[in-house]
Amino acid sequence: MVPVAPTEIHVDAERITFAKDQPPYAPIHAAMDKDGLVLTEWEPTAEELALLMNGSRIRIWVFTFRKPLQPLTVEVAPKIP
Repeated sequence: MVPVAPTEIHVDAERITFAKDQPPYAPIHAAMDKDGLVLTEWEPTAEELALLMNGSRIRIWVFTFRKPLQPLTVEVAPKIP
């Protein structure tokens, strides 16, 4: 999956980048609102899309660093041209 800039964000959200200049992590463009709700968007590669179409699953790895897991949601959003 390739992280991409969020296409739609809340009115009071600001655009931010996580892991900017932080190897070995890839920069992740995001939007965060005043309550700390973070939105990121990802595009599957052609290979990943083919795998998904053939029954593969999506895995989500969360680095909690032994802290409590925060609630999260995974959804499919329409692509905006």
